[in-house]
Amino acid sequence: MRDARTTNLLGALVLALHDRVEAATASAAEHGAAYPAALATLLGAPGLPIESLRQILGLSHSGTVRLVDALEREGSVVRKAGKDARSVAVELTAAGRRRAQAVLRARDEALAPALEVLTSAERAQLLRLTEKLLGRLTRDKQHADYICRLCDLGACPDATCPVECAAHVT
Repeated sequence: MRDARTTNLLGALVLALHDRVEAATASAAEHGAAYPAALATLLGAPGLPIESLRQILGLSHSGTVRLVDALEREGSVVRKAGKDARSVAVELTAAGRRRAQAVLRARDEALAPALEVLTSAERAQLLRLTEKLLGRLTRDKQHADYICRLCDLGACPDATCPVECAAHVT
């Protein structure tokens, strides 16, 4: 049995939070679209091959190459030889790491005010419910990487991440 009001309110909450995060991270990255997620992803996974970055961001190969080109032009990333002759790895420069850290701070600052109205007990309950929902929504490892593309991986290591844990079960 569905609760139409709960579903409706959850949808409104998700969009409100998404809009705050999108605006904050685009400002911090000085670009919108996939830039913030690319920076955050590369901060958590240095030396990621372009193909892996493409899959995580949900972009076409050519779109990912154009994104990496733009990030390289602005001095945020460098290309390096990949693990085999056919792949190219992407790493953040010092400036790129600073920009990625700014993206994660902006994301945190955009979300924190929404949590301030909750008590410690309510936050603990929200944590448990969020873990349960994220675990349920995760389809597989590739989808897990997509879900976590803008995550602070230091705040939620793989061993305790409900998305990563669910991906290894599916």
